[in-house]
Amino acid sequence: MSTEIEIRIGLKSGMADPEGANVQKALNLLGFENVDTVKSAKCYRVIIEGNEETALSEAEKMCQRLLANPVVHDYSISVAD
Repeated sequence: MSTEIEIRIGLKSGMADPEGANVQKALNLLGFENVDTVKSAKCYRVIIEGNEETALSEAEKMCQRLLANPVVHDYSISVAD
């Protein structure tokens, strides 16, 4: 049995997000003047062998050890739809 997990990693509130700021500016230049803020994030979909509990636990370890820097990133983990 395998479980597909979605991991979303973004910058913590208050951290500068130059990628998001550049996208926001570009959208404004393209005529989307109502776009006020864009925040960038990464999304990983990982298929892990095991039940949901095991997969969620493994994904948490992945974030702690590699995918997220706890100083600058927040992350969320969920079972993918």
